[in-house]
Amino acid sequence: MLQSAPPIISRAIRSPRILAVFIFTLIFLGSSTFSFYQLGWVPDSNIFYPPTNNKHGESTSPAPPDAHVDAPGNPNPVQDLTETQPVAESQQDSLADDVNPFRQTIQYFKDFEFKQHPYQHSFGDQGARTKVVRNWLIASQATADPRTQQTLSQAVEEAIQILYPFMRKPPANPDSSAPLADLRSTYEPGSTGIVITAGDPIVRFAAHLIVSIRSVLRSNLPIQVFYGGDADLSPAKRKWLSSLVEFGPPLEFVDITTQFDQSTLQFDKAHGGWAMKPFAMLASRFEKVILLDADAVLLQTPEAFFSHPAFLRSGALLFHDRLLWKGGFKGRHDWWKENIKTPGPQLAKSLVWTEEYAEEGDSGVIVLDKGRVDVLMGLLHICWQNSFPVRESITYKITYGDKESYWFGLELTGAGYEFEKHYGAMLGWEHDIDTDHHEDEEQKEGEEKGEDPNKNKTRICSFTIAHLDEEDKLLWYNGGLLKNKLLKDMEDVYEVPNKWMVDAEWIKGNKKEAFSCMRGGPEEVHDITDWERTLLESFIERAKWVDESYKTLG
Repeated sequence: MLQSAPPIISRAIRSPRILAVFIFTLIFLGSSTFSFYQLGWVPDSNIFYPPTNNKHGESTSPAPPDAHVDAPGNPNPVQDLTETQPVAESQQDSLADDVNPFRQTIQYFKDFEFKQHPYQHSFGDQGARTKVVRNWLIASQATADPRTQQTLSQAVEEAIQILYPFMRKPPANPDSSAPLADLRSTYEPGSTGIVITAGDPIVRFAAHLIVSIRSVLRSNLPIQVFYGGDADLSPAKRKWLSSLVEFGPPLEFVDITTQFDQSTLQFDKAHGGWAMKPFAMLASRFEKVILLDADAVLLQTPEAFFSHPAFLRSGALLFHDRLLWKGGFKGRHDWWKENIKTPGPQLAKSLVWTEEYAEEGDSGVIVLDKGRVDVLMGLLHICWQNSFPVRESITYKITYGDKESYWFGLELTGAGYEFEKHYGAMLGWEHDIDTDHHEDEEQKEGEEKGEDPNKNKTRICSFTIAHLDEEDKLLWYNGGLLKNKLLKDMEDVYEVPNKWMVDAEWIKGNKKEAFSCMRGGPEEVHDITDWERTLLESFIERAKWVDESYKTLG
């Protein structure tokens, strides 16, 4: 075999340095379907050929041996990635052997860059390419040899700028040749914090959240508020938010337009508020970061997210949406399965994946450890899905906003992640179903016969989706403190929810502003605790104080 192996492999037997790099590459490719073809190596040749793709973006066999770019008489297009200073003539051949595999793969990324609509078939391939770059990055961090580290690091930086255009020309340093390394250098090792994206239209709800964290939960975690320029969150609103903080470190404000080149992002266009969220996580100085929607309500301190066993195990804690509309979105599922050929352990047990329910993720809270390379690379894919051309042509057309992009990006790049144990729960009030809700066919047929098959079941209704911790205690819910934030005539109506239910049947309101319900037996209904009631009453009291201050802004 060694006689037909590429020079980098045969030389690895004699060079501990190269052997270490090659072993790391093999170990960390992270796929059960790994083969030498994924490295681009064609057996019985002395060069690495990038795999080719069919029209659907699916990998096919590598280029044939007669395409060998180093054949006698043909010019060699391979550039030496490490040639930042003169290299002795005696070293040039061996150095080129080390670099060729990376250079060939980078050229393939460049030649077949995903830069035009349609992107529909490129999500899986983008993930596969990112896995390769991830392994280069891991190998670069593992080697002690400066030349090997430089070779790998430069390969990573060039590949990242091809795969993720928003990483090119960062406003702070447009001429940087290492934007990923520059970005990672801003992460404070071991740091933890909260990120909230807020614009003028939702600043009231962001204020409710910030005051609840600081004044009621008494959390010292630093908070960064991201916004898209003065037109998004005005200086006056920023000053007002800062004035509300009575405890802990002051708020930090970050203009996302100063962090990334906006040409492929366009947060000022349609759906920019959703799209900004993963980029805020990427740009945050915190290594471990909690992303909170402005209408999130925390029923435990935010520090609880960082101690959640699922986060400690995987570095990425996600939360499920409601189980709704089984079999109702075939096109969405076909697309997911076109891009995911072999589901990972989390997805393999997903009811959305196995039974084709409509929606998997609730993106009101996302918790990531960017210090883990696999999670960071998954976050890059998530951001790509939310870049302007991709989100407007595919992501937000096939799914609803940013919500499915988090698990999808982590899954496609082979990153570790875990969901909460349960699908979305209901926190609200006991309620009679009315005409604002969809009833199932069994209910309708029973009523026509004078029977009610659900007469012994209880319905808990509200405008929220609740989530539990590992011990089945309420952790947080979305929808805000208002009883129904979407109704104009209820914009000042607060009420403490008193009951919750999980793992029962969802009944979706037939209008966006209508309550939804969960229906189950009496044994499935839980009362909130006295402590939770007191906490929510305190939140509401402080929210009303915020509202009075908000009205003075005009």
